[in-house]
Amino acid sequence: MTRPIDVSAFDQGSDLIDLGALIAILRRRLWTLLSSSLLVFLLVVLVTLQLTPRYTATAQVAIEVRQSQVIDFEAVMSGLPPDSAAVDTEVEILRSRQLAGAVVDRLGLVAHPEFNPTLRTPGLLDRLKSAARGLVSALVPANAAPGPDTGEAARDSAVAALLEATSVRRAGLTYVINITATSESPALARDIANAYADQYIVSQLEAKYAATERANEWLNERVDSLRDQVRAREAAVAQFRNEAGLLDAEGATLTEQQITDVNAQLVLQRAELAEAEARLRTLRQQLDRGASADSISEVLRSDVIRDLRSQQAEISRRRGELSSRYGPRHPQILTVERELADVAEQIDLEIQRIVNNLDNDVDVARERVRSLESSLATLRDELAENYSALVRLRELEREAEASRTLFESILARFQQTSEQQSLTESDARIVSTAAQPRAPSSPKVLLNLALGLVLGALVGVGLVALLEVFDTGVHSGGDVELKLGQAHIASVPRIQSGLMSSLSRKTVSPPKYISDKPLSGFAESFRNIRSAIRLNAMDAPIKTVAVTSAVPGEGKTTVTACLGQIAALADSRVLVMDCDLRRRLLTLEIAPDAEVGLLQVLSSDVALSDAIQHVEATGLDVLPLSASQFTPKDVFGSAAFAELLRSVRDQYDLILLDTAPVLAVADTPAIVSQVDATICAVRWRKTPVSLSRMALSALDAAKARVLGVVLNNVDLKAQARYGYGGGYYGYYQAYQKYYSQ
Repeated sequence: MTRPIDVSAFDQGSDLIDLGALIAILRRRLWTLLSSSLLVFLLVVLVTLQLTPRYTATAQVAIEVRQSQVIDFEAVMSGLPPDSAAVDTEVEILRSRQLAGAVVDRLGLVAHPEFNPTLRTPGLLDRLKSAARGLVSALVPANAAPGPDTGEAARDSAVAALLEATSVRRAGLTYVINITATSESPALARDIANAYADQYIVSQLEAKYAATERANEWLNERVDSLRDQVRAREAAVAQFRNEAGLLDAEGATLTEQQITDVNAQLVLQRAELAEAEARLRTLRQQLDRGASADSISEVLRSDVIRDLRSQQAEISRRRGELSSRYGPRHPQILTVERELADVAEQIDLEIQRIVNNLDNDVDVARERVRSLESSLATLRDELAENYSALVRLRELEREAEASRTLFESILARFQQTSEQQSLTESDARIVSTAAQPRAPSSPKVLLNLALGLVLGALVGVGLVALLEVFDTGVHSGGDVELKLGQAHIASVPRIQSGLMSSLSRKTVSPPKYISDKPLSGFAESFRNIRSAIRLNAMDAPIKTVAVTSAVPGEGKTTVTACLGQIAALADSRVLVMDCDLRRRLLTLEIAPDAEVGLLQVLSSDVALSDAIQHVEATGLDVLPLSASQFTPKDVFGSAAFAELLRSVRDQYDLILLDTAPVLAVADTPAIVSQVDATICAVRWRKTPVSLSRMALSALDAAKARVLGVVLNNVDLKAQARYGYGGGYYGYYQAYQKYYSQ
């Protein structure tokens, strides 16, 4: 008994690559693979032959890690740091449009046809590109018409062409940069590479020189402005010092110096006052005690007192001499006595004068002390005011000092940069100049041919893969079991197979072909279908079999007619019923002249025996459909149709029903639910797997007993290229001798 196939059994080895399936795909798509590969290879050869030989030259520059230091000055623009990012930055600078524009101007590439398309004679590829651009422009109009070809536009075009013709790459992880130029002229390639290297060095020098010049201009302006600022601030300091009286004297202000001097004088005057007071106090104490003049030190230190004492002593000596000769009342004695009295009086007056002098000295000293103390107080008040003004003075001095320091540093830096302008060095040097190439670098014929072969193979394989992806049909019995989950009953070969048969446009009737060639592979396929029906009838008898398909054009009518004819030739009583109310293809094939048929029998207008037509050549009975209008009644769900099936089961060994496509008409589910078995016809490589699955799902929903799938219209030679999955038809060359054709 035929049952649905367990698809999971086929998925156990799905993780492995089926090498045989891949080989089978390549075999059946061999001509597609070869033709597409050959076409791509010929295109590569044609393009290679049309390419103009180009030459490549390479110059090398190296980033200087060590910089010479002639003068210990800090540079305006420092050298490049020795790291990878700096080298990569220089590579991008070498790729810049500005540097390329400088090379274009230096070599005059605008006037060279290779870099100015307007001066170039168009070749085959150029004409093809121009035609393609014209076609695109015609299909997609531009928003604005291109402007006139000005000199600036020609230069931009030359710069773009130069950037495409040059390549700048870092040599590994070193500080060396390779500058590669490609041109149709070997000399021009060399000149471009060397010009790039030279212009790169020049651009570095120009950048440093420009930076130094800009720095000098700025520093010069700053020196002038700072000079004026220093002058103004120093003048402000002097003016404020004069206005505030903060004049310096040996590191201190005049007020501080005056206070110091007054303090010193005050100390001396206080000492003198104390000394004078002490002398006066001592003298008065001695006088108060009644001390003699001879015991008073102040008196003794007086020269006048000493002279008077000398006179007194001389007068006393004379008196003594006169006393010895004269009496007390002697005039000479009296004269001497008066002299002594005068001298004593003078001494007393002198002593009094000394006391008065000491008293005056004390008053003078005391007045001096008071004067100095007053001056000191005044100076201290003035110093307090000076301290308040000194804060502002210090602020002005700091501002002046800061301006002076900044001015001196800017002036020193200006002098340094002025000296550096003549000592500017590049951060890179040319390691190797480009030599003129002797052999072209492109096109590489052998490499292009090899790439053409590889590309052709890839395109061919890709095209084959694309065709396989879009080839959604069923190719073999293995596909039926794997993709549809149903048994593969048989593969019906294509009658007209080959180029000559297709060109002859002759149509062959399948039933007649079986009659003419009963031993053909075509007839043998229907014997296989009949055998499958008989084998599945071992559990339960199978007499009514419906033949359907997913969509029209899959050969279900051919399967029905040919299967009935094969069974009739085997001496079986066979009835073929046309149940496709819309197309009547079975009737048109076997009984085109029928006037009554199935509908008349179901409506009891005609007896069954009168409606059945007998084919004398094969003994096949046919219940056709008349050419009457379609009826909207539920014909196949009626009791009359069920009664008809019961009546014919007793009269025939096999009843075949040609039904409409199951996905197109609702009549088919009603039919398959009442028959013993159903066969689904699938056209080889044409019917998508998705539609076949939908048809089988519809049959399953209608409770139909599906015996399996018949592949129809199979090209055995083509199917043989699908490998082992095609069943025994894969050995077409081996088994074809068993059949008449």
